[in-house]
Amino acid sequence: MRGRSLLDVTEDVRIQAGSALLRHAGAPLDGEAHRHRYGPLPRVDVRDLQALVAGVGLRGRGGAGFPFARKLGAVADRAGVARRPVVVVNASEGEPASAKDAALAQTAPHLVLDGAALSAAALGAREVHVVVPGDRPRVRALWHQAVLERDDRVRWHVHATEPRFVAGQSHAVLELLAGRPGLPVTAWQPAAVVGHRGRPTLLSNAETWAQVGRLALDGPRAVLAEGTAEEPGTTLLTLHLPGQPVTVVEAEHGTALGQLVPPSARRGPLLVGGFHGTWTTWSALATASVSPTDLQRRGVALGAGVVIALGPEECALGTTALIVEHLARQSAGRCGPCVNGLPALARSVAGLLRAEPGAHAEAARLTGLVAGRGACAHPDGTARLVGSLLTALPAEVDAHADGGCTGAGLRQEVAS
Repeated sequence: MRGRSLLDVTEDVRIQAGSALLRHAGAPLDGEAHRHRYGPLPRVDVRDLQALVAGVGLRGRGGAGFPFARKLGAVADRAGVARRPVVVVNASEGEPASAKDAALAQTAPHLVLDGAALSAAALGAREVHVVVPGDRPRVRALWHQAVLERDDRVRWHVHATEPRFVAGQSHAVLELLAGRPGLPVTAWQPAAVVGHRGRPTLLSNAETWAQVGRLALDGPRAVLAEGTAEEPGTTLLTLHLPGQPVTVVEAEHGTALGQLVPPSARRGPLLVGGFHGTWTTWSALATASVSPTDLQRRGVALGAGVVIALGPEECALGTTALIVEHLARQSAGRCGPCVNGLPALARSVAGLLRAEPGAHAEAARLTGLVAGRGACAHPDGTARLVGSLLTALPAEVDAHADGGCTGAGLRQEVAS
């Protein structure tokens, strides 16, 4: 059942070989083979590194898409007036539907660690912290093994998160590093300014660090030769397609989505961006490309890089109900929108599923009520998911109101 499988974290994924980050998918490299293949890790001045990443327009791959050069520059500026900076690799992958970090752990962990080690040397940082998922033991073991194979002039630390959706949020990661529960807290300054133990902290997700490592080792020409002029390079996507195993692919920016989503997967609704993503239809994406800019123009965010295509017998409303119920349980429970708003939102979506009078109005009201009021973006993402269901798939919602749903199993599961 699609809705149930999305909630189950799986380590069994298919990895499709790519042109850059996943080029060794068929024959992963250990530390020695990686160094032999790529040569010694270059030493780069921090301002040269900033110019290098700015020259290819590198943005974070964790969902927010923040320019990496600006984050790096903010840490470098603070390094001259504050305590020695810290570098953090966020490979926790709290999004159950994503397997990007798992794919990198299996095929190119040292490309990730190279990006972090090179940046640490440029900043004068002596510590690199690697945050790994507590609920993916095989992936966690692979990161531990890769760290043991390193020979860098930094101290490596590995931390495992609790199995919670919000554990990968940046300030939840900082809480974990400080020895406290890894849950989001209200923060008035970004980690680049005041991060781990008050130090300027360069924190990015695993794919972003892999992009930095690849850029330093292959050079900017290789990156600029892929993608588009506005968005060079590649990005990783986790595809959930009907009748196929979960697959991680590396796509050049500008690649037509039609090359990744076959005709057999275009008949039902699509969820783009993961659990905090956006419901849409193939007709709205028929001419779309793998481009954050292009998708944003269509009202869709690439987010965690997840594309979920439902089959003709699967129910978008039932899937949403299960996801929202899960997200309500996964909150930090530290602010009103999470404590009260998300459970209420979950009940309203379940009410839609059961065709309860007034459920549609209540779901619409709550999506507007919780957005922008939480201590972190968890309520915002959940509200976006539900709001997109109401606006992009009105026929699906109306069908339930009339008692006509193909996802009877999902409806019954939530109703019970």
